[in-house]
Amino acid sequence: MPQETQQAFHLAARLCDGDDGPTEIGFGGARGGAKTHAVFAQVAIDDCARRPGLKFLLLRRIGKANAENVDDLRRRLLKRVAHNYYRGEGRFEFPNDSRIILGHFKDEKDIDNYLGIEYDGIAIEEATQLTEQKYLELQTCCRTSKPDWRPRTYTTTNPGGIGHAWYKQRFIQPWREQRETSTRFIFSTYKDNHFLNSGYARVLDQLKGWQLAAWRDGDWDIAGGQFFTNWRHERHVVEPFPIPRHWRVWCSLDHGFTHPTVVHLFAENDGIIYVVDEHVEARVLVPGHAYAIHNMLQRHAISKDRLWTFEAGHDVFSQRGDSEGKTIAQQYAQYGIFLSPANIDRINGAAELLSRLGDPDTGDLPRLQIFKNCRRLIQCLPELQHDPHNPEDVLKINADDSGNGGDDAYDSLRYGLMASPMPKPSFSIVAGPFIPSVFKPVTGLGAALRTCGADIQSAL
Repeated sequence: MPQETQQAFHLAARLCDGDDGPTEIGFGGARGGAKTHAVFAQVAIDDCARRPGLKFLLLRRIGKANAENVDDLRRRLLKRVAHNYYRGEGRFEFPNDSRIILGHFKDEKDIDNYLGIEYDGIAIEEATQLTEQKYLELQTCCRTSKPDWRPRTYTTTNPGGIGHAWYKQRFIQPWREQRETSTRFIFSTYKDNHFLNSGYARVLDQLKGWQLAAWRDGDWDIAGGQFFTNWRHERHVVEPFPIPRHWRVWCSLDHGFTHPTVVHLFAENDGIIYVVDEHVEARVLVPGHAYAIHNMLQRHAISKDRLWTFEAGHDVFSQRGDSEGKTIAQQYAQYGIFLSPANIDRINGAAELLSRLGDPDTGDLPRLQIFKNCRRLIQCLPELQHDPHNPEDVLKINADDSGNGGDDAYDSLRYGLMASPMPKPSFSIVAGPFIPSVFKPVTGLGAALRTCGADIQSAL
C-alpha cells in the first residue's frame, strides 16, 4: 500500500499519460522518504504491467549498490508479480514483453554508454549527481515509437550535489511558484515514511551544518559552502503588492552583454527594503534595456522622476559602446535614465545582505523582502558560495552559454542595498555626552543631503 507522498507520486506518473500532462516527475527532499521504493513500484507494477513491450532504463550512480538495492526491492514488491530477474545482466523481464534495464554510472562519461538507445521511460536515482548537460543528453534517449505511450522521466534526489542548481531551477522553482507545466515535483522527508525505524530520525538529528537542513529537512535553499546560510525562501519571498506613493523608490543596474544585464526596482519603508521587480536579459543593447526599464516602472505606476537614485557598476561610466564613443551611462541618459556610480565594495556589500536577511535561528527578523516575481534573484542567492581565497567574499561565477546561473542578479542587488545601508545607531557613547552622528563631516552638497536624509529617516 503506497503511503501519502508515494500516492502523490503515482498520481503524477499517471498524469504523464495525458496529451497535456507532464513528462518529467521529480520525487525528493530529505533522506528516508521512500523515494526509491515508489519509483521502482511505479515502473515495475504499474507502467510495465499496463503497457506491453515497454523498455525502461533505471539508472543509479553506484552499480553494486543499485543491484543490491533493486534485489531487496524485488523481494518486497514483486512477490506476486510474474517476472524473471537476470541479476548478472541487470535486467527484468515480464510476461507481456516489458523490460527494465538496470544501468549505473560511476563517472559522468559512463552515461555515454546509454546515449543513442531508445527507452520508453527513464528513471534516475540521485539525479543531482549529474550535470544538467548529461541529464539533457539522457532526455534525448527518452522516446518511443509506440502510438499509445508517452515517454517520461522519473527522478529522485536530495538537495546537494553537482546538479543541485539545475535541478532546483527545473523542478523546485516551478513547484514553489505553482507554475508547473512539463514537470511535477513531489516533496517528501523521513516524516512521510511511517515504516522507518525510530532511530533513523536520531541519526539525522546528529548531522551538522548544511547537511542537517538538506538531508533531514529537505531544504533546497541550503548547500555545502553556501554563503548566505540565513536565506530562507519562506521568510524572504513575499507576494507582490502596490507600492505606496510616499515610499522611497530607486533602481540598480549591473551591466552586461554576453552576460545578462540585470536591473532591480527597490522600495523602502520603516527600515525594510523590498525588491519589487527585476529585468534580466542578455545580448540586448541599451535601447532595449531602456524600453524594458520604462515598462517595469510603468507596471508599478512609478515615474522615472520619482526615483531617488539609479545605482550602477562603474564599468558603465568607462565602457564606450556606440559609434559616437558615448559611455554606457551616456547612452542610458539619452533615454532619460541617469545612472550614478554604485558602492561596489564586495565585502561590505555581502555583509550588508547578510545583516538584512536576519537570523532565523535567533529570531532576528529580516529587513529585506523580495517579491516572488524576481525569479532570477530568488534562484541566485541561495546558490552563492564562499570564495575559497577570501571567505568574507562571495565567489564570482559567470552565467553559462545559455545565460543561466551567474551572480549578476546578486551584483545588482548589492548595488541597490549599499545605496541605503542599514542605519547605524544615531548616537554614540563617548567620554562625555551623547553626540549625534548627524554632525559627522561630509563633503559635497549631494553627500551632505544624502547623509542628512538618512539620519533624519533613522531618527524618525
